[in-house]
Amino acid sequence: MRSIRPSFVARRGRKASRQIPPALTAVALASALALTATACDSGGTDADSRASASASAAGDGKITIPDDIKDRLKEHGIDLDKWKNGAWKNWDRDDWLREAQDYVNPIIKGLWDPDRMREAEDPDRSVDENDLSDDQGVTDPEPAAVDAAAVPTTYHANAPEAGKVFFDSPEGTMVCSATVVRDPANPGKSNMVWTAGHCVHAGKKGGWYRNIAFVPSYNDSGMSAAKLQTATKEEVAPYGVWWGDWAQTSDQWIEQGGQTGGDGASYDFAVIHVTPEEGGSGKSLEEMVGSALPVDFAAPAVTKVKSITATGYPAAAPYDGQTLYQCQDRPGRLSLNGTDPTMYRIGCTMTGGSSGGGWVAAGSDGKPALVSNTSIGPVGAGWLAGPRLGEVAKGVYDSVSDKFAGR
Repeated sequence: MRSIRPSFVARRGRKASRQIPPALTAVALASALALTATACDSGGTDADSRASASASAAGDGKITIPDDIKDRLKEHGIDLDKWKNGAWKNWDRDDWLREAQDYVNPIIKGLWDPDRMREAEDPDRSVDENDLSDDQGVTDPEPAAVDAAAVPTTYHANAPEAGKVFFDSPEGTMVCSATVVRDPANPGKSNMVWTAGHCVHAGKKGGWYRNIAFVPSYNDSGMSAAKLQTATKEEVAPYGVWWGDWAQTSDQWIEQGGQTGGDGASYDFAVIHVTPEEGGSGKSLEEMVGSALPVDFAAPAVTKVKSITATGYPAAAPYDGQTLYQCQDRPGRLSLNGTDPTMYRIGCTMTGGSSGGGWVAAGSDGKPALVSNTSIGPVGAGWLAGPRLGEVAKGVYDSVSDKFAGR
């Protein structure tokens, strides 16, 4: 997760995500947060929630991209063959695709091998407690820290919707946490994943991250870091590697999201539509993992929520990013300014890498539902904050669902 004034910490050529001055310094991608505006759908959506287009893989393994996207790529001087052969590593600012409609993520088979996944770092985003002193909105007292508890193995049996999002950024190979969510247009056959905006887009000073992929039930058996060094891809990713063929985030994240000050945190959410790297068996992600969470955009007010459970793969010390954890606490309110929506905040010792992980509570119908995701936390850990999901989040979600309706 990211700190309010996130800082990138380099390690082995990779950097962690942003923090809010002394905010959470996360280890790998798992905690990076950056809200990104969604790309425009051919059908058109409102300014707060436009859909972004991406490449998809045909059954023969070849990359197919809509003609309008091809034209835009040509305008940026991007050759897909060169891209797959390593041109994606060029992060020249002039060539870094930023606009929502420019999102593209061609599958590069085998890129996410066990070693690359294990060494990915979180884009942490932590918050300097001093940044909260002048809040104009409502902020409750800082919650007592709640020790994160390891999820019993196998993870698939206890948190089947949870997994990791991997991506490449100018700072290196990164990781975040994510959740399989239901697709109203394809009931029982969802290919939609919920995560933080900063896990797909760099915000106001950057563009779309690259090689975005989701691994459900990562390290399902809970192997130690030492054992993972010799683990097979099937052991690390028992339900496969799923590449993002479409991604969308809020316009607010793209326009406001930053590495310092918690900018855009109230809109730090994103939806990724995925497709299997190897073509798969024809089963959807939901069918493959056997579950998907509903998303509640009308959850009770913060003061009426009795308990929230946050799930993720924390990667900053004392964690190593290889084990799934959860925190459960009654939420309080966190306001970073007087104009953006008030956020949920819970006590939790999870660190960077848990960014994007799902927050589950009793929804408006009383049943478990995703109501938020990890976005920011303090540099020294102890609590996490996530956006409340309202109309803007629903617009992002509906746009992705509508784009793939009937497919």
